[in-house]
Amino acid sequence: MLQRKKYRTATPSDGAVLSGTHEPPDRPGGRPARLEGDERADRPTAARTVTDVLQPRNVLLAGMPGIGLAAAGNWTGIPWGLLGALCAGIIPAAYIEWERKRGTWGDRNIVDRTKRPPIFLVILASIGLGSIIMILGHAPTGILLAMLALWAMTVVLLAVNHIWKISVDSAVASAIPAMLAVVHSPWWLLAYGLTLAVCWSRVALTYHSVAQTAAGACVGATTAAAFLLT
Repeated sequence: MLQRKKYRTATPSDGAVLSGTHEPPDRPGGRPARLEGDERADRPTAARTVTDVLQPRNVLLAGMPGIGLAAAGNWTGIPWGLLGALCAGIIPAAYIEWERKRGTWGDRNIVDRTKRPPIFLVILASIGLGSIIMILGHAPTGILLAMLALWAMTVVLLAVNHIWKISVDSAVASAIPAMLAVVHSPWWLLAYGLTLAVCWSRVALTYHSVAQTAAGACVGATTAAAFLLT
């Protein structure tokens, strides 16, 4: 006679995947376990599209040339702005991608706050190097101020990160419109609609709380003080 195999039902403490699903078991109290890394990337949502399209690298690449243009008063400021975007956004993003391929993180959104300090240090080093190049190359004062403001913003984000996971995406999405509004026109404040979209996407994807995105946006907005005080 064939013996029936005994199957043990997965419990919330198992950490196993429930039969017939791709989801981890519910936590005690009925709340689903948080997904991390590539598991989150499988969610084809509007929030994911927003957070990917308006990630810091892209926001800086779109906004920094405009700041450079205003700083120089002509097209010669655009290359300086692109250099700023390279150092503040593209190089750090490349570092994150390199670490992701090594298996350090699931994707660019680092859920664990304790794993974020190396990223901040890379950003600080890259912006610092870019600022030195600008000084040696006699870049327009305005674009150098923007770089120093972003460097100071990163220092604040790193300090806060030691005790609380503040949103970097929200900070960058807030900093660029604020600076553009100062150097070009207050009409650029309308771009804060995109900032709100970024904040919403981070909360919707459970990467941050409302408070964490709001705090990030406030820190980002203060970068414009570098221009207002000069």
